[in-house]
Amino acid sequence: MNIQVGDIGHIIQLAIAPVFLLTGVCTKLMVLTNRLARIIDRSRVLEDRLDVGYNESSLNELDVLYRRSHLINVAIASSTACGLLICLVIGMLFIGDTTDVTLDKYIAGLFVLAMAGLITSFVYLLREIFIASAAMRAHRHVRHPLQK
Repeated sequence: MNIQVGDIGHIIQLAIAPVFLLTGVCTKLMVLTNRLARIIDRSRVLEDRLDVGYNESSLNELDVLYRRSHLINVAIASSTACGLLICLVIGMLFIGDTTDVTLDKYIAGLFVLAMAGLITSFVYLLREIFIASAAMRAHRHVRHPLQK
């Protein structure tokens, strides 16, 4: 089959929207990995404190950090799966258009799966944020009025 320049332009036009979506997913992955890095750094500090001596508050905070890291790991896995599926959609768009093979249903199915991965990732990120916010509020210091 002889592919014309106009055909390639059409294929690229079809692939533009998934490429923008892929850019957003990659940015989200950077946010998730940064959150995970902060959780890991904080847990290392707490583990070092626990190596010196037993501290109930450090243990409790460490438990919260372990739950948060689990949620972030699931969100990262879901976002990564979403990115992979979007790449497959882009590849199938090119393959389907250049070989005249009908891949519409496969492309639609992969796109729906990619959106399910993205939704899952957002749900787990939101759960992690709620846990982090609740932990922050639980450790809030109360201001005492100045005594004269």
